[in-house]
Amino acid sequence: MYIHNRLGLIESTETMLAHSRRLNQITNNLANVDTAGYKKEDITFWEMLYSTDNQGPRVGKALHDVTDMQPGVVKETGNTLDFALGAADGFFKIQTPAGVRYTRAGQFTTNNEGQLTTPNGDLVLGDGGPLLINGNNISVADDGNITVDGQLAGVLTVVTFADLRDLEKQGQNLFALTGAGQEEETQDPGVKQGFLEKSNVSTMKELTAMVDLNRAYETQQRVIRSIDDMDDKAINRVGRLNS
Repeated sequence: MYIHNRLGLIESTETMLAHSRRLNQITNNLANVDTAGYKKEDITFWEMLYSTDNQGPRVGKALHDVTDMQPGVVKETGNTLDFALGAADGFFKIQTPAGVRYTRAGQFTTNNEGQLTTPNGDLVLGDGGPLLINGNNISVADDGNITVDGQLAGVLTVVTFADLRDLEKQGQNLFALTGAGQEEETQDPGVKQGFLEKSNVSTMKELTAMVDLNRAYETQQRVIRSIDDMDDKAINRVGRLNS
């Protein structure tokens, strides 16, 4: 089977670019291994047929970024304002300057006005809007009911979605709703006070994938060098024949 050298170079270059992009993802995953609620990123590959000038159609590689929405390990922290969700598809609702966002990271605090916020200062939303926490004895039930000093202070809003692919990651652990997707109320949020969901990144798996990618990248480099050597030999032979 004869493969044009130029096509071989294109294929190897495309593969190297894909490996480089995946390597950047792995690096970002490892950097966020301790980020609460972080969901690791991956890439799916598929082939597509397209036309190139007058040379006819050829097969190219297409890449698509995907987010692994599997829940991370839940660990006990003992912090009063740390919340984890028992519902694997549930999300806290957050008000940011850019609009409503969703997160699995329940590492919260309060601002100067006593409102429940994320560490970045974004408001955590309840059934009536921002949640006001004025008091010392704070208790949160499984259904999200927040009691402060024996008085009901509000209910944490926990939502889900028919298709989690309608969520687009923004930043480290926030998601925006895109397309025609709509939020739905989670019937059994399973809020756990004093617990926090960690990232779903496996350090060992990511490091193993990094080693494999580096080897694959080096293989493509050798392929390019081999094709370049073949081109050089072909040029030299043509030169000798002409002389």
